[in-house]
Amino acid sequence: MDECCAPHEPEGFDREFDARLARRLARQYRRDGLTASARLILEFAETVGLEGASLLEIGGGIGDIQLEALRQGAVRSTNVELSSAYEPEALRLLDESGLRARVTRVLGVDLARTPDAVEPADIVVLHRVVCCYPDFDRLLSAAAGRGRRAVVFSHPPDGPLTRLSARALNAVYSLTGNPYRSFAHSSDAMVAVLRRHGLEPRYRRRSGPWHVVGAVRA
Repeated sequence: MDECCAPHEPEGFDREFDARLARRLARQYRRDGLTASARLILEFAETVGLEGASLLEIGGGIGDIQLEALRQGAVRSTNVELSSAYEPEALRLLDESGLRARVTRVLGVDLARTPDAVEPADIVVLHRVVCCYPDFDRLLSAAAGRGRRAVVFSHPPDGPLTRLSARALNAVYSLTGNPYRSFAHSSDAMVAVLRRHGLEPRYRRRSGPWHVVGAVRA
């Protein structure tokens, strides 16, 4: 297992992804809309077809991608999140948009371990998340099992520099007593998981350090 962003215990997410980060992300979204990499995620979802679709986002944070998907025709969305720190800002954004009734937020569920905890959806999203979990095979297998039509995920560059950066970051986490850890997974290996579950990559884009891969049900 290579080292990009997972704690060994769920509480590490609350420490790394805290309320201060959630407030900053919400401010940025209100001011600028989606980030460039998140727009690529949404662009792929649009090619699959958002009108009347359901969305499942694993680790969706403040839920910005889901909000935009709902505005563009998705009928409902489910967010599975391990960090409780996002909830106040996520709910505030939902109330501001008037979309709270169409979103279900599930807290404290590790979908890789309990994939049946949520219902399947047409499109499954994992943005800046796969690198935040040690067992990418288990996580992407769970995502593929929940995705009726498509799965889209983002990951950092695949190479020695990313692995070196992850090791350096993890050394800092260890010294400061932070249980959070970073992982750099092979992009080819991640795509192979989706193919094994009947999903074929049809979309590959890059924005800054983030590579976006969209796969559709074969």
